[in-house]
Amino acid sequence: MEKKTDRRVRKTKAQLRAGLAKLMQTKSIKEITVKELVDEVDINRSTFYLHYTDIYQMLESIEDELEGEINQIVNNHPVDSYYKESFPMIKEILEVLWDNRDICNALLGSNGDMAFVLRMESIISQHSLHVLTTTFATDVTNIKYAYAFCLTGCVGMVKSWLESGDTTDTPLQMAELTYHLIMNALKDIKRLPSTTL
Repeated sequence: MEKKTDRRVRKTKAQLRAGLAKLMQTKSIKEITVKELVDEVDINRSTFYLHYTDIYQMLESIEDELEGEINQIVNNHPVDSYYKESFPMIKEILEVLWDNRDICNALLGSNGDMAFVLRMESIISQHSLHVLTTTFATDVTNIKYAYAFCLTGCVGMVKSWLESGDTTDTPLQMAELTYHLIMNALKDIKRLPSTTL
């Protein structure tokens, strides 16, 4: 009985999440009401309130879950040097984004939550910048700008990928592209002229 209940809860939450993602394609989170969401997915308001207190708390719960998954991946793939391959971490992060593409697409869209995007960038930055500055200790300024270039490009690429919904571009293919673009952008850092502020 418990498994059946759990399955029902997961199904209900998945429906609500899909409905929220759809509404966020055209509206900001502050414009979406509980009534509008439950009407969209044909669920009773009382069912919504069994799981969430309001729309904001629902979105926060979804974001916290995604953040937890990304954090776990980063922690599972410690990279102590630029020269140690980070491909597995990139691939797993992209798999999570693809598996959650409905809500991730909404969060990255024009009505999305920039605070969430910044939190995700911060998780990856804390990990990656430490590795890069340790490896290239004499090129800290160049590293900072090269990393910003890579991060902004990756976010744009992921956004375009999720928006397209093209199932022929798999997370594995996108991970390979992402990895090679980042490695190529960073490999010549020592050849760059020093940058002073």
